[in-house]
Amino acid sequence: MKVLVTVKEVVTVGDEFEISGTEIGEQYREYDLNEWDDYAVEEAVQISEAEGDVEVVTATIGPERSDETIRMALAKGADRALRIWDDNLDAADTLDVEAKAEILSAVVDAEEPDLVLTGVQAEDDAFGGTGVALAERVGYEWAAVVNDLDFDAEAGVASVRRELEGGVEELTDVDLPAVLTIQTGINEPRYASLRGIRQAQSKPLDVRTLADLDVDAAVTDSALDVTEMYVPETESDVELIEGGADESAGRLAEVLREKGVAE
Repeated sequence: MKVLVTVKEVVTVGDEFEISGTEIGEQYREYDLNEWDDYAVEEAVQISEAEGDVEVVTATIGPERSDETIRMALAKGADRALRIWDDNLDAADTLDVEAKAEILSAVVDAEEPDLVLTGVQAEDDAFGGTGVALAERVGYEWAAVVNDLDFDAEAGVASVRRELEGGVEELTDVDLPAVLTIQTGINEPRYASLRGIRQAQSKPLDVRTLADLDVDAAVTDSALDVTEMYVPETESDVELIEGGADESAGRLAEVLREKGVAE
């Protein structure tokens, strides 16, 4: 059996940063494994540990820089990794959901996994549609926002609990092959051990181009354009009250009286 986990390296920034054109300045950026994808990797590894004969493969679309992020997934228990990148992707300003789904569908065609796990969304762009779009493209059954999974490999069924709007939860069975988008909180992602990090260096990391996957380079011609990036304006000020308990309480009472919420 094979489980494919799609992962993404995301940009993270601190409280202080500057915007250059339509991007955050490179000097302010840090990179990490997307939080939702971390839970998806953990779920795949737990399935492998419970079922036995399961290969866990991770796939990402990203430059050479993202090798470090991918190897963290390998260090946590994935068996091998696939990274897709070439000059066409490097030159693309933005990859929309459809572009990502088309590229990843070529990976699914090549790997023929029984189960595909993705994060619900990415921390940086928060599109939240790649997993479902991928399922539609490859013709797999799917379930989104899964926060509990009971996997029966012999029956070929994933019994899932998924979050709906308004705090409602749905219980349903999904026949394999399937794509499941994984919600945070479904498990507790493990830390990569020193031994795991060392072993990850020797695990296969396969780099392929769009041509290798038989994907037309026109996929990078996204219908989505980023026209502006800015920090939203705030209509309120924040006052940090410091000092001892008596002093802080006095100032808080004064502020509440000024705002008309206390007498």
